[in-house]
This record gives sequence, structure tokens and C-alpha cells, in this order.
Amino acid sequence: MSGSSPFQMRLVHLDLKGAPPKVSYLSEIFPLFRDLGANGLLIEYEDMFPYDGPLRLLRARHAYSPSEIKEILHLATLNELEVIPLVQTFGHMEFVLKHKALAHLREVALFPNTLNPHEAESLALVGAMIDQVMDLHPKARWLHVGCDEVYYLGEGEASRRWLQQEQNTKAKLCLSHVKAVASHVLARHPATMPLLWDDMLRGVPEDQLTASGVPQLAQPVLWDYGADLDVHGKALLMEKYQKCGFSRLWAASAFKGATGASQALTPTEHHLRNHVQWLQVAASGPADVLQGIVLTGWQRYDHFSVLCELLPVGIPSLAVCLQSLLHGGFAEDVKARVENFLGISSLNITGFTSAGTGSFPGSDILALVTQVSLHLHSSVDELLQRDSRFKRVISNMYFKTARGRLASCVGPTRVWLCPQSPGQVERPRGGAGGRPAARLLPRRRGRVAGGERASQPAAAATAAAGPRGSGWRSGPTGQPRPRPRSGTLTGPPHASVQLRPACGSAHSADGPRRGEEQETWKGAHVFPDPHGCERF
Repeated sequence: MSGSSPFQMRLVHLDLKGAPPKVSYLSEIFPLFRDLGANGLLIEYEDMFPYDGPLRLLRARHAYSPSEIKEILHLATLNELEVIPLVQTFGHMEFVLKHKALAHLREVALFPNTLNPHEAESLALVGAMIDQVMDLHPKARWLHVGCDEVYYLGEGEASRRWLQQEQNTKAKLCLSHVKAVASHVLARHPATMPLLWDDMLRGVPEDQLTASGVPQLAQPVLWDYGADLDVHGKALLMEKYQKCGFSRLWAASAFKGATGASQALTPTEHHLRNHVQWLQVAASGPADVLQGIVLTGWQRYDHFSVLCELLPVGIPSLAVCLQSLLHGGFAEDVKARVENFLGISSLNITGFTSAGTGSFPGSDILALVTQVSLHLHSSVDELLQRDSRFKRVISNMYFKTARGRLASCVGPTRVWLCPQSPGQVERPRGGAGGRPAARLLPRRRGRVAGGERASQPAAAATAAAGPRGSGWRSGPTGQPRPRPRSGTLTGPPHASVQLRPACGSAHSADGPRRGEEQETWKGAHVFPDPHGCERF
């Protein structure tokens, strides 16, 4: 079923850190993935994986059970979808380092997103995480180890001292940790090849990247979600990686979750253009260089961020992108095939509405989100414009509420449903040329169109201190939640992870217990808490 696609592997990315689907929904959607042209899945579990033993504190309250993981893998096999698990091992470690028991492994004490590469416990920790994931994925030919957007690398005290030594650089520090992680994977699981996001490698000189030994241990995934992707620049980057010794390369596009942190409806045309550009990149180089492409579908920009488009909302965009990759473009006959797959009589890729929302699994959720996003919002705006007195009343009510749980919003300021101090406001920072940056939170999900990293968060320190604070609900009974127990993680020789018990306060940073409040809505769950992740 490869058609004329230059990509041997076409992986659909499932980002499970927000609104993770029930297994029953996956059983309905996997056949559609296969029919649309996918032959693999990249599953980013984060805290939805059933970590056990000393790592049990990492799992969310409604994490999948081991039996559910096995059922997911069985369903994938039935639908000829090869599964590649993803485990973050360097950057984007918020779901791990937010816990007080592991906070001592942060690169910078205030920020829970980056692991300290100097601590032997750090490698023991990620090694234990990898081993538990691989125990439930024994046949995986690839394992994605993340390693992207390692913010604050080199800014910790140990790193500063290390960088003062002659010939030491941040690039060398990064490559050293990547090599250690990849070596662990290959030593413990020799039949599994590590994959990693490529952004931390782009600026590394060829000679240094070659000498690091990383090209012999892993394969990079070149990501770019822009509709105006630089085809020539990507071709040069691929050439560089080949010269450094990487045997195979991968590409990563996006079918949703890359155009706004609180995006509700998916701009299909943007994502189609992104995939058309990737087809041009593939055509510009040798046919066997790109092993495959990952169609990413981000669900949150950050562990502490709000949800962007739900998976069912992004299915039409995914269908358009997969079929375009399979047939080399989006001609009228391809459009007709997509409409037939989705049960939509007339697909509109330039806007958010089509002739009906379709009959695919989850189409009822798309209909409801469309109704709320387009029609309810516009009717409220119209009411506010028509009655200035009502507008003043609502404004006063809003800002009083904002002082409590939400960050208020003035002008271009974005409201973030994240745990923040009362009254704290996040304002967009300037991007290149003084333009607003594409996002505020440091997450790959909001990458700038051309693959550039955006500015750092204005309120990162608040979230970094732990996800609990004045904005977090207590447990269902109002009592403190159980503290993580002390224990030891066995890892590579000479290393172990000491779990430090959290304090006994009701706001200990053991992480949000998700899905405490949920309401049934057309067979789906509504998330009153922005960090709720009960499965829909």
C-alpha cells in the first residue's frame, strides 16, 4: 500500500500527555489509520505508562495498566501498525522532575524540564524508565529517546564548573549524555535502534558530531512543522548528517497541535502544505536516506499547558496528510478518497467547516467542538458588542475570577489555565523582528513554523517549583495525597537513584492526580481541570 510515497514508514504520533484515548476508541481508530496509509505508531506515553516499583510515582492516576498496553500493542499488530515507544530522557522531563523525590536531578533547581547530565543518578533514572517501557515492548525495532529542546543545559552549577574547563562546550555536554543513553539502549536491548529529535544536533560542527560516536548509536528525526518549510535548508542538513555517519534519517511533520497552544480546530491547509514541502525534501535527496516520517499530533505544548486540538478533531487533517504522502500530493482524486474514508460529502481544507463532520470514529466530538468554537464564541462576542453594560458586568466578573485561579488577560495577553500565582500574567514575548513569539511555554508542540525555538516562559519558575500551588485543587476528600515512598532504582553500574520523600503538606509536588473531576459528554469526558487527562 506504499503507492508513490518516498517514505517507507509512515508513523502516526499519539501524544498521551493530555486527553489520552480509551483503548476502546483506539480499537476503532486504528483500522482507519491503516486504511489511510499509516503503517506505524509513535506512542509518547509520558505519565500514562504504568511505571512500577520506585518509578510508580511517575504514573498518572488514570494511567494505562500493563494489560491495556498489551491490548494496544495487539490492536496495532492486527492493523499492521508497528509501534515505536517514546521516552523522554533529557529535555521535557517535567512529568518526572516535578516530583520532590526527584527534584535534585534537575539541571537548574527552579526548572523541572531538564535533567542534570552530571549526576550518575540521572542516567540510572532514565535507564530504569527505558527498561520498564521496553519490558512491555520487547519486539520494538526502534525506541525514541527524545533529547530535544534541552533548555537550560549548561546553566546548572555543575555544568558551569564543567564548562570552565578548556575545550568543554554545551554541544559536547549534550552529545555525552545522548551517547550514554543510546549506549544503554543498545547494551540492554541490542535489537532496538534509538531515535532522537535532531534540533540539538543542528548547530554542532560536523567534526565534533562525527567524533562523538553518536551517529553510530542512533538515528536522528528531523522535525519541521512549517507550511513554508525550507526545502533547500533541509536538504543541506540531511547531507550534513550523512557526512557525520548517520546510517538512516527520519522526518517529522505535524497533522495537529503545532499552530497554537490553545488551538481548538485544526487548520488543515497549513498541515497539508507542510507535508507537500516534506515530499519535496524527500525528492531532493537519495531515495534510501529517509527511513520514514512521523506525523506528529501534539496534545499539549507542555506538561503544564492546556490542551490543544483533541485527536478526533485532527482526524480529517491526518487523513489529508497521510493520503497526500501516499499519493504524492492532494489532487482531486485524492480529495475524493479522503471524503470517502471520512464520510464527508465535501471536504473544506481552507476553513474549519465542511459539509458535515463525517462518520469516522470521534466525528461527534469534532461536531461539538466546532459548534462551541465557531458558533457559541461568535454569539457571545456579538452579545458583548451589542450591550456595553453587559460587557462591563462580564469583564468585572472575569477579572475577579482571574485573580483566583486563572491568569488574567489584557490585550494580546494569553490566558493560561496553568498553576500560577494569583494575579500572575503571561505576556507574549517578542520573536524575531519584534514579532510575538509563537509560544510562551518551552515545548516542541509550539515550535515556530520554520523549526526555530521560541522564547522561554515568563512564568516557568512558578510551575518549576512543583505543579501544586494556589491554583491546584486538593484531593477529593480535601486530605493530603500519599507521599512517594523512599526507594532505590537500580541502574547502570556504580549508579542508583535515591528517591527522596516529599514533605507532608497537602501541596507536596508529587504531581497532579488527574481526572479527579469529569463529566460525561456524548461518550467523551470534559476536562474541567486543565490538567485533567481522563481518557475520552
